[in-house]
Amino acid sequence: MRVLYFCGRIVSMRYNRLNEYYKAKFGERTLKICVDGGFSCPNRDGTKGVGGCAFCSEDGSGEHIKCKDIATQVRQHLNSYRGQRANKYIVYFQNFSNTYADVTTLKQKYDSALISDKIVGLDIATRPDLITQEIVDLLATYKSKYYVMVELGLQTANANIAKDMNMQYTVQDYITACKLLHSAGIDIVTHIMLGLPGETTKDIDDTINIVNQYTDGIKIHNLYIVKNTKCAELYKHNKITILTLDEYLIKLEYVLERLRPNVVIHRICGDAPKDLLIAPEWNTHKKFVLNGIDKLMKQHNSTQGDKYKK
Repeated sequence: MRVLYFCGRIVSMRYNRLNEYYKAKFGERTLKICVDGGFSCPNRDGTKGVGGCAFCSEDGSGEHIKCKDIATQVRQHLNSYRGQRANKYIVYFQNFSNTYADVTTLKQKYDSALISDKIVGLDIATRPDLITQEIVDLLATYKSKYYVMVELGLQTANANIAKDMNMQYTVQDYITACKLLHSAGIDIVTHIMLGLPGETTKDIDDTINIVNQYTDGIKIHNLYIVKNTKCAELYKHNKITILTLDEYLIKLEYVLERLRPNVVIHRICGDAPKDLLIAPEWNTHKKFVLNGIDKLMKQHNSTQGDKYKK
């Protein structure tokens, strides 16, 4: 079990928490500014599919952001009470697929967010099939001044589940994207989802094995149901079920124990918008998950990487 010292007291760390990683990297508390870059997705506009992934909200799994001007979004955040919570921030392009444009447009959008000396990082969320060498070359130009990372939504290694969820990209797309990004020294944060319909323990093992080979960080989500999605229709007709909190905690511990010890844990549960959430109700109480996984891992005396195998 990892041990940290705060104000002379010992604090146990059963997994690599993001806030401690940022404190070590930037020397102090560092937070994110979520922005909507006005992007779409090839799985919505008909290029690859329509309707998006079956679990994805109409806002592209992002926050409700009314203002479409990127610089104004960042400025409003920094000028609000949230801008007083830290001295350093990472701009997070969150909604939809934030590399889905030509590089000239991408550069204009990214540049428009980097308007303050408080900004120390650039975080780009996108699909694995929307990473090209040209895009990687663009992202690499920011590395001299900013910490650059890319978030890729793998979700599952099971191709059949991915097809049922209308994801329209493959594990090979993910591997190719990771190799391109790592060749430029860009960190990768991988999204995986637990509780997808038909998921088996083998599926989880396969997903972890792939992630362990390529990722630097991870966001672990539970499948939750939000309004106006394919999953909402399936849930309404009892064609899919949702994990209970206890079931999710068991799966979460299983994943953490098998992850590489040095993978940074960026998130351990989904963060659904409350006004859109249908189920599960416990998803609105993140502390249930945070406290629950700490209690479970303490009970089993387990830590991240205990059962990791190369």
